[in-house]
Amino acid sequence: MAKTLKINIPPTLTEIFQRYFSVDLATTQEQKNAVYHIRYRVYCDEFHYEPADRFPDEREFDDYDDNSLHCLITHRSGMPAGCVRLILTNGDRHENPLPYEKFCGESLDMQSIDSLNLERNTVCEISRLAVGGAFRRRTGESLTRFGDRGAIDCSHEEQRAFSLIAVAGFLACTAMGELSGRTNAFAMMEPFLPRLVKRSGITLQRVGKDIIYHGIRAPYYISYQSAMDNMHTDLKELYDAIQGKIESTYLESVV
Repeated sequence: MAKTLKINIPPTLTEIFQRYFSVDLATTQEQKNAVYHIRYRVYCDEFHYEPADRFPDEREFDDYDDNSLHCLITHRSGMPAGCVRLILTNGDRHENPLPYEKFCGESLDMQSIDSLNLERNTVCEISRLAVGGAFRRRTGESLTRFGDRGAIDCSHEEQRAFSLIAVAGFLACTAMGELSGRTNAFAMMEPFLPRLVKRSGITLQRVGKDIIYHGIRAPYYISYQSAMDNMHTDLKELYDAIQGKIESTYLESVV
């Protein structure tokens, strides 16, 4: 009898990531507290972007959080690994500016932004994207919130999934923007993140100059349609998985 040849098919990007992490829309107070605690550890303890003494309960939050959609990325151990929020618009930019408009106005190229001719109620801001220190593992990248540092004993495959946490946060924002109708996103980004996202086929449009704001950052713009049109196939599979999970929770939360 002829032997059957067994072919080992390598796992996809989505399968690798989902083995080790879950991406959830944070709707409960417990989930939001986990988000705020990651932000405290990263923004206050590690990088000192915000004064720690303002948050004695070790939860970093601000006035924009009540008008935001929050995402929590959790390791299979139950340890919170990353977070991001999508700040929704609430009025025009003069009366109710988003953070990038309020705090970084001098860096914005308003001619470029105005030329986009965006409906205000479709605009949002990607903000507070951070990865917990235990999941930043590669030597030399600990200076960025999206780098890696080896604090968890794990396999090479699991370490590969660590590098997808920041990308998964960006994909979660894409999903939250689609679901909420905020399909035009702005963000003040460190130089590392646009390069990371570009590896996935997605190009962010720069709409201003560098500014010192929680480190060196610059303003960027991306539309939902542009992200979807240029996303690599393997990343699209991951997006679909994240979007499906977030959508089910989002629909429950708005009922």
